[in-house]
Amino acid sequence: MTKNNHKKALMIIAHNIFRDEEYLQPKEILTKAGIKVITASSSLEPASGKLGAKVKPDILVRDAKAEDYDAVIFIGGAGSRDYFNDPSAHALARGAVAHHKLLSSICSGTGILAKAGVLSDKQVTSFPAEAEIIERNGGHYTGKSVEIDESIITANGPAAAGEFGEAIKKMLLK
Repeated sequence: MTKNNHKKALMIIAHNIFRDEEYLQPKEILTKAGIKVITASSSLEPASGKLGAKVKPDILVRDAKAEDYDAVIFIGGAGSRDYFNDPSAHALARGAVAHHKLLSSICSGTGILAKAGVLSDKQVTSFPAEAEIIERNGGHYTGKSVEIDESIITANGPAAAGEFGEAIKKMLLK
């Protein structure tokens, strides 16, 4: 295992109905690479994945600050739509950009980035249902499994979770 104890990633999950594999696969990839993963949600009670995963968040979304992390990662699933109009989630996305951090999202999580206003003129992907939100907020939806545009990495859904995790790892360790 590579030691990268200096690198920290914040993964934001919905309290209910996050996509298990979109969280678990990238987290495992990052952890095995020695990157410390902190999990945030809207409650510190155990969060529930769509497929049954139970995850105890480390921090509340409203208490997290993008500048404390090397990467801010929004996990998808139907529950991620709870953050579409959440000022704390938007502040994290904007803070990641302002502090030149890696900003990532998968599946419906990309809708959060769009609503936060950080995708202007960026090539991004997501769950197809969020394509209109992305375009309406200045992003360019590509439909690819994983899309990298400068320091923003996006993925389209559960099938891309491993590739998404690897892309984040590669960017953090370069």
